[in-house]
Amino acid sequence: MNNKNNITEFILSGLSQNNQVQEKIVFVIILIFYIATIWGNLLIIVTIKNSSSLRSPMYFFLTYLSFSDACFSTTTAPRLVADSLRRRKSISFDECMLQLFTGHFFGCMEILVLILMAYDRYVAICKPLHYLSIMSRKVCRILVELAWVGSFVHSIAQLFIALNLPFCGPNVVNHYFCDLQPLMKLACTDTYVLNLLVVFNSGAICAVSFILLMISYIVILYSLRNQSREGRLKALSTCSSHIIVVLIFFGPCIFIYSRPLTTFPVDKLVAVFYAIGTPLLNPLIYTLRNKEVKTAMRKLWSSRKTLHKK
Repeated sequence: MNNKNNITEFILSGLSQNNQVQEKIVFVIILIFYIATIWGNLLIIVTIKNSSSLRSPMYFFLTYLSFSDACFSTTTAPRLVADSLRRRKSISFDECMLQLFTGHFFGCMEILVLILMAYDRYVAICKPLHYLSIMSRKVCRILVELAWVGSFVHSIAQLFIALNLPFCGPNVVNHYFCDLQPLMKLACTDTYVLNLLVVFNSGAICAVSFILLMISYIVILYSLRNQSREGRLKALSTCSSHIIVVLIFFGPCIFIYSRPLTTFPVDKLVAVFYAIGTPLLNPLIYTLRNKEVKTAMRKLWSSRKTLHKK
């Protein structure tokens, strides 16, 4: 591949194609979503860190899921908000590569944490007598560290492909953020093989992870038949929250990354839901459907009010 690169910046097409009314609507909606996402995920992290009743491995992993959500949303939402107020939506080459790296890093981190949470539920429900020994604090830390390493390996592979693309012509990216698929459309070379690598890398990770997660939850739900009614209801409540998160996260992810290099008009809206909407829905699902988290939040709020009065 001839590594010729005459591009120092890219122009993002954005969501609204410079329609001022639509851009103002985008500005308001994305800003509200982003603030709610950061606030909601930080609230979950603070609640778990300050609650003595939320010390199980499931909540340990949930803090990292919330952290990944907040960071994943931050990779795209602030720039989308700023670009909605600008006519020329330019992004430097280096900033574009950084956005690509961090987006894939925290996106992959979220996938791996969801897998860890599914494994935790499997051990808790199917091997309850050995749960504390299998899911010790040390083991949980090691699993999270492996998730960090796996995310880095995935994102550095995406970055390596992007850095070796020769850009010598148009620099208008048909998207609102930098991702490998729209960037490959601008490359001055045949990217068919590279596109297959991207589908194998990102697409396979999404599809295989989704299948494994669904199989694990089917096994978990099947094993509940031998438990008491109270135990089944509690496990079903927890697992149903996890399944909902998996469905809303992996659906757009598989749609975007598990197909050849083709674009559809709906791609940008799907990407908005995937990169900005999902990180907002996760804290809502885990707080509205989890009594322990809601109780801990009320206690934390009550203690804060008491300290404030004093």
